[in-house]
Amino acid sequence: MVGRNIERLRKEKGIKQKDFISKMQTMGLDINPTSYSKLEGQIRLASDKEVYYAAKILDVSTDVLFKNSVNKP
Repeated sequence: MVGRNIERLRKEKGIKQKDFISKMQTMGLDINPTSYSKLEGQIRLASDKEVYYAAKILDVSTDVLFKNSVNKP
């Protein structure tokens, strides 16, 4: 759920995936493009740090990332 919401919000804000990863790395998170793609693709779970940094970059609360809004019609 978190990965889909991060992807949706990132795209809504017009942030390219590579730029989002760069911002996370600049903030001190050790993440590579493959790992990040797996996060967005729901192949792996996000760590607490990843959720925190993603929320900061997207300027939303962490609660927003956990909402099930993606699956609503």
